[in-house]
Amino acid sequence: MNLIPDFIKRNDPCAHGQLILSMIFMFTFFAFPFVGVNVLIIIFMVILISLRYLESRPHLLKRLDPMLRTRSTQAFVASILILFLVSFVLDSFACNYPIFVIGQVVAISTIGLGSATLVRCHKGSSYASLMNSDYPEREFIKDETRINFIPSSITMLIIGILFASIAGLWIVYWQGANISYNMIFFVAVIGSITAGLFESIPSKIDKNISIPLGSGMAMWLFFSFGYSIPTNQILFALLFSMFLGYLAYCAKIADISASLSATLIGVLIIAFSNIYWFILLLTFFILGGMFTKYKYKLKESMGIAEGKDGVRTYENVFSNSTAALILAIAYGIYPQYGELIIFAYLGTVATAAGDTLASEIGTTAQQQPRMITSLKPVKTGVDGGVTLLGELSSIGGSAIIAIFAIMFAMVDSLYAALVITVAGGFLGTNIDSLLGATLQNRGLLTNSGVNFVATFAGAIISAGLYLLLF
Repeated sequence: MNLIPDFIKRNDPCAHGQLILSMIFMFTFFAFPFVGVNVLIIIFMVILISLRYLESRPHLLKRLDPMLRTRSTQAFVASILILFLVSFVLDSFACNYPIFVIGQVVAISTIGLGSATLVRCHKGSSYASLMNSDYPEREFIKDETRINFIPSSITMLIIGILFASIAGLWIVYWQGANISYNMIFFVAVIGSITAGLFESIPSKIDKNISIPLGSGMAMWLFFSFGYSIPTNQILFALLFSMFLGYLAYCAKIADISASLSATLIGVLIIAFSNIYWFILLLTFFILGGMFTKYKYKLKESMGIAEGKDGVRTYENVFSNSTAALILAIAYGIYPQYGELIIFAYLGTVATAAGDTLASEIGTTAQQQPRMITSLKPVKTGVDGGVTLLGELSSIGGSAIIAIFAIMFAMVDSLYAALVITVAGGFLGTNIDSLLGATLQNRGLLTNSGVNFVATFAGAIISAGLYLLLF
């Protein structure tokens, strides 16, 4: 009996093995509540040793799928084994890495990833048929990955969340653990989005390592916060963030990894603060997308335009949003410091917005930039070069963030919002230029690294000004 459709074998032979791997392990989580962690460690260790033995003697199983004779299967088993070992060790130190999280990881890494593989290969088959036909529609298809990955990523999210929730409920019920459904669903959402993100990022690391370990660590991190979030709020945050991420993808502002990154960040920011915090961050991304396209042909002719037609990747999202994400989570966990955290948040978003506008608008100025460290004339596009138009654009971008914060009633004082936000954004942007002129030009930091540091600097400046003024 042929369990794997022919279009899988034709379009992606490796996916054939991935589906077999998924079918072998996908329902193992049903046994987790009835077996101790120490026993599960022994079982998975025996499986891993057996796979290593079979790899060295392929003649024993010549007809076995090639993937199941290689280290990809071993990678998956080893990843789950590592999570069990982490759970066992943490339990010895009175810390908690619950078994239900590992069960959810297994569900996402097998059923979720297997479903995504089926959809991706099916879309690949449809794409190949269309491109080999005389249909006029084929002229509108420029990029195969834009067909394959959005449906497969959405499938992985939905199926992953569904079966991760089932796995979590099953294990928690039979263990009699005092864990709410809200927590189970929240962790399932975080794990599935993280897994989808790792699946979308091109990497030499086997997906059967990055997905289980990446999603497993993310799920444990947010479980450890113990922050209770109503299911309807999580679901709203998920649907809202997915919708906006999809729009950004369709508008070619972001690739699939950036869309999933924005979805993950959106869910967390909305969950730990509120929707207005996320909209404020989206304002930066929208401004960045708009002004990246501003005079793009001119910037392209000068050799300073953003690559990939200005399409953002996960690196752009995380380098500019990590500080904002941490502050939003801190706001939910430490509400007693709420006002201070809000102004720090405004400072980091203003820095991201101000820096993007300064770069995208300032480079089109009809004047020669000057190096921020020496004020000597430099070529347009050189890291650390500043122009008057760029500085004014930075102030304008920061002011827009302040105005939106006032509109959303995040702060009460118009004066405080403008002064603290604009100062944080303007100074943070110039710290970005200073880092570009020094550490980036020396190869010690990448552009993403500079953005990462500068956004934290903007948050610290705005927080410091708040403490000084209030």
